[in-house]
Amino acid sequence: MFSRILTRPSTAAFSVQIDRLREELRSADAIVVGAGAGLSISAGLVYTGKRFHQYFGDFEEKYGFHDMYSGGFYRYGTWEEYWAYWSRYIYINRYLDPPKPVYQDLAALLKGKDYFVLTTNVDHCFQKAGIEKERLFYTQGDYGLFQCSEPCHQKTYDNEETIRAMVARQENMRAPSDLLPRCPVCGKPMAMNLRCDHRFVEDEGWHRAKERYVDFLRRHQDGRVLFLELGVGYNTPVIIKYPFWEMANRNPQAVYACVNNGEAQCPEELAGRSLCIEEDIGKVLQKLKNPEKTQRTGTK
Repeated sequence: MFSRILTRPSTAAFSVQIDRLREELRSADAIVVGAGAGLSISAGLVYTGKRFHQYFGDFEEKYGFHDMYSGGFYRYGTWEEYWAYWSRYIYINRYLDPPKPVYQDLAALLKGKDYFVLTTNVDHCFQKAGIEKERLFYTQGDYGLFQCSEPCHQKTYDNEETIRAMVARQENMRAPSDLLPRCPVCGKPMAMNLRCDHRFVEDEGWHRAKERYVDFLRRHQDGRVLFLELGVGYNTPVIIKYPFWEMANRNPQAVYACVNNGEAQCPEELAGRSLCIEEDIGKVLQKLKNPEKTQRTGTK
């Protein structure tokens, strides 16, 4: 077990931290990327403030919630209201591109390397940035998939056509009744394929992705492996954070790097083989891509 004492973010100059992370990326035999919500936030997929008001100002005025997350748990009176909200939510967070090219920058840095991505994000941003699905395990689902709400069977369904139609045709914060999604097997209402309780559907694609991830880890138990954690907090640390610590600790050649604007930490046991950068992920990725700019600007 790890000690309870965690190391603090590096006190080295920002340019020095960037140079070290760049070297770890260059010299690693394999890279395991663990991505959490902080990565999408850095890309501009925020659920509050100006972006919330832009897309959900009418919902805020009518229902009284003040962020997208709260709106997802609101008890709407009808399915038409429910799907009006969720179709708009899925459309802007899954089918529109993020405001900032953070995922594209990460994909460019990983190009040509032996890597795999484990993510709790459900917004499909990795695939849109060009990351091959064979190198990705999306553990918590995908905004782009429906499943039976029961569920009566373990299968998911693409929802893009239905979601776009709901967004285009909704009026007065109500989706058309003829578009309400129902299970093709049992007829019950469909739900999003998001892990929130025991009813989450792990379909064939999910299991194949898991097998590829497990196989990648098996093939890289030893050697110079970089565990690169981006924007992972403590809501579900048992999925990415704690396993990364354990795997890095077991492999004496491994390096653990954490980039998180507010929670860049690691156990003391990894202090000699870790790099904790407390900074915006997008800024870090930009600096990694542009070494000359990093050297000119110095620390910040």
